[in-house]
Amino acid sequence: MASSPRVEYEMIKFRNLNMEGGGELPHVPRRYVLPPSQHPNPALDLTTTLPIIDLSPLHHASQRSLTLDKIQSNCKELGFFQVVNHGIPLSVMNDALDAATEFFNLPCEETMLLLSDNVHDPVRYGTSLNHASNKVHFRRDFIKHYSHPISNWIHLWPPNPPSYKDKMRKCAKAVQEVQKQLMKAILETLGLKFGTLHEEIEEGCQLMAINYYPECPEPDLTLGMPPHSDYGTLTILLQSVPGLQLRDNNKSWLSVPLVEGALIVQLGDQIEVMSNGQCKSVVHQVALSAENKRLSIGSLRSPPLNKKIGPVPELVDEEHPVSYKEFSFRDFLDFISSNNIADRRFIDSIKKTA
Repeated sequence: MASSPRVEYEMIKFRNLNMEGGGELPHVPRRYVLPPSQHPNPALDLTTTLPIIDLSPLHHASQRSLTLDKIQSNCKELGFFQVVNHGIPLSVMNDALDAATEFFNLPCEETMLLLSDNVHDPVRYGTSLNHASNKVHFRRDFIKHYSHPISNWIHLWPPNPPSYKDKMRKCAKAVQEVQKQLMKAILETLGLKFGTLHEEIEEGCQLMAINYYPECPEPDLTLGMPPHSDYGTLTILLQSVPGLQLRDNNKSWLSVPLVEGALIVQLGDQIEVMSNGQCKSVVHQVALSAENKRLSIGSLRSPPLNKKIGPVPELVDEEHPVSYKEFSFRDFLDFISSNNIADRRFIDSIKKTA
């Protein structure tokens, strides 16, 4: 997984900043400072009411329809909700966060062995978003790897810490079941059957994105991740502390609180396209903190790499013409290789104009 000397040099400097935690640095390095118009508000109100859906009624015929109504409403309005009673033990979630913490605490020389700026690599360690195209860098350290089917990929995952593969495997497998359950529910709200899209959804890609956001001395000047939407169908996210912010229909930013035992559900671009715009992918960003480092584990689900996805024919008619061009996960990867998604969302490139 070769990388340019410049990327390696920048990566080492970033790792040193992470290990220092930012506490001894009085200012954010210039390459991380956003233009004034893009400065975030890291101290948004955490008491804002955001949807939390109990998934247990999905298993009871008499209560299922009410839960489906809640899912449908949030898919159309926010493209976001949190779920509880999802079936994943708290111990599995905490073990995965512990494994992530241990990985990012490894010596820089070891994590650098997985360093890559090639977005097509199946296992990739890096920083920011895309060094090749970022005008401003973002204070994020990450490890990404494919995880479905796990037997095809787990041998490529980080060998250290020793518990990493086992703990992250249990988390990935458990999240797959939640994603499948939610996809069936969302398709049902659209009047579609899961079986008709089995290959595209059941046998597609799962990418695990494990992120580390260090403390930041000036969190009002920079971000961990810029405003963007995810490419896939559903992203299931676990966060260790607050930091995730989402944009509502009024273009206002809302801070997502930490709810113990809950998982964050974010709709991606593929759901918006498949639903022909009935569902909305959520625009979100990551704010930083002067006091707390943050970990997040995201599972991004997508149809197979080269499978073209477009609006489902059942959702297209004279009143609702095709609103998006077809695209594949590979098309998205090619897009982010040469574009800065902080400047332009991928989904805007495939929207059809009247």
